[in-house]
Amino acid sequence: MKEAVFKSFDSATQLAEKLADKIATLLQEGVDNRGKASLVVSGGSTPVALFKLLSNKNIDWQSVYITLADERWVDATDSASNEALVREHLLQNKAASAKFTGLKNMFATAVEGAALASEKLEHFPDKFDVVILGMGNDGHTCSWFPCAPSSELENALTSEKTCVAVTPTSAPHERITLTKPRILSSRQVFLHLVGESKLDVYRQAQRSDDVSEMPIRAVLSQSQTPVDVYWSC
Repeated sequence: MKEAVFKSFDSATQLAEKLADKIATLLQEGVDNRGKASLVVSGGSTPVALFKLLSNKNIDWQSVYITLADERWVDATDSASNEALVREHLLQNKAASAKFTGLKNMFATAVEGAALASEKLEHFPDKFDVVILGMGNDGHTCSWFPCAPSSELENALTSEKTCVAVTPTSAPHERITLTKPRILSSRQVFLHLVGESKLDVYRQAQRSDDVSEMPIRAVLSQSQTPVDVYWSC
């Protein structure tokens, strides 16, 4: 297994500050070098502080495209929506002019909506400049769950489509998730972890390459895309 670059910080605040600085640099470099840049973000409470810091960075935001690593199949105003989180905490201040594309759309189910979500992301740069991922205590990332139906997990990890639908058995809501090939076509992945329990899970993930047991290994056990792990207690 190729080792990810592991960086530890004294506090979640320090982590967020350093990661926000790094992401801002990479996005602006993307704009300067290619005319536009793209950012994929995860949901949950962990990235909120990071989002707030990023929203005030001096980036040419109107040339930055933002989307989600995954989304619960709920209304965009629902408290469980990752889009709602991003709109509240990231698409504010200087970042309000960024071009955001959500994954939730007009279709009734995630299965029906996955194709449209993939189509909507076709206007993004071919490679995502930055992908920020989280990780659950069961070793899931995006909506790649170890307890998902095996056919769905395999599809999420192998499909050449940008997005697929999943129905996890241990988490609520149908979901749309970016696929492993699309994530790993990016220029840089950051794994954003906070807490001793997440460090324990990360160490467990390093001890094997069984992706079905811990899907985060699909990101950690590859050499195609650089992965930096930012962790604080």
